[in-house]
Amino acid sequence: MNPADLFDGLYTPALILDADRLERNAARMRARCDDLGVALRPHLKTAKSVDVARIAADGGQGPITVSTLAEAEYFAAAGWRDILYSTAIAPAKLARADRIQREHGARLLLIVDDREVAAAIGREASSLGARFGVLIEIDCGEHRSGVEPASAELVAIAEALGAHAPHVELAGVMAHAGHSYAFDDLASIRALAEVERLATVSSAELLRERGCPCPIVSVGSTPTALLAGHLEGVTEVRAGIYLFWDLSQLSRGICAEDDLAVSVLATVIGHQRRGPSLILDAGALALSKDIGANRFMPAGYGLVCDAATLKPLGALAVTTVHQEHGNVPVPDESWFARLPIGSRVRILPNHACLTCAAYPSYDVLRGGTLTTQWPRVSGW
Repeated sequence: MNPADLFDGLYTPALILDADRLERNAARMRARCDDLGVALRPHLKTAKSVDVARIAADGGQGPITVSTLAEAEYFAAAGWRDILYSTAIAPAKLARADRIQREHGARLLLIVDDREVAAAIGREASSLGARFGVLIEIDCGEHRSGVEPASAELVAIAEALGAHAPHVELAGVMAHAGHSYAFDDLASIRALAEVERLATVSSAELLRERGCPCPIVSVGSTPTALLAGHLEGVTEVRAGIYLFWDLSQLSRGICAEDDLAVSVLATVIGHQRRGPSLILDAGALALSKDIGANRFMPAGYGLVCDAATLKPLGALAVTTVHQEHGNVPVPDESWFARLPIGSRVRILPNHACLTCAAYPSYDVLRGGTLTTQWPRVSGW
């Protein structure tokens, strides 16, 4: 296929989404969660799209996870009713969260990991006449946020929430093993999945022993969800990058190259003969400056691929980025004839979450044909 025909008229840089790969990726995770006996609450912080969300849920509108109130409002307005806002909330944001619930009839679950904040949430919710379900975040080892598993601090937060019933309700516990991204050893990720499970399950058990309901026991990271030996005691999985995948996950052996569903279409805008290198119109803003894949594979800021087939062009990678320029060193000047100025390439990103954030929409491929655009939400 001539890439000029495939992407004729498309302005670059553009965010390309392969819907066939997306659908396969979504089906595999649904099947995995079915096998584990847990619900799937897809994390949509990367996708930020109702079209992607429908595919994640096989056409339904089940429980979802978001990371911003802008996402929560966007999905609530589109009909989603069970939404977990996975970032610990500041009390000043509760009025907006309450408005989202009231205007759209949605239930917005909140996260807390601090006793004083829990009490402040209770006071503010009471002042607003609002009702919120709240999960307590457990630190399972990443040390980004969360409380020590099965700890006195955990119980104190639950008691602070209970003191402000019915305006706040303890809905459960959650954890995120984001440090699973530190490994390319699948056995280590499998062991970490068990740490994540035990941290949440032991915390839920302690709360129940103290008379606190704990209906939701939520874990989430794509690597641990895929590699967990079992999830006994867990009720749901939150995962998101599995929908698109990226080089960071590929470099760790979590997915295959043919699973990668998002790429950036770019145009060759210069030949730098003193490199020699190709200059692309996709720089830091189009690709992000994330280099997370480089820990385990040489990827620069993204691998350069054939525009039509998405097959890597040898070892070509974007190695330097300016705001709007991407520099791709080439072995020799024969590449200038192979990729003349005006030709198109596609770039596989290191971190799909950050790359996708730069774009207002996806240009969607299906059956190898460019079909439509899917809008995305942005902001906070």
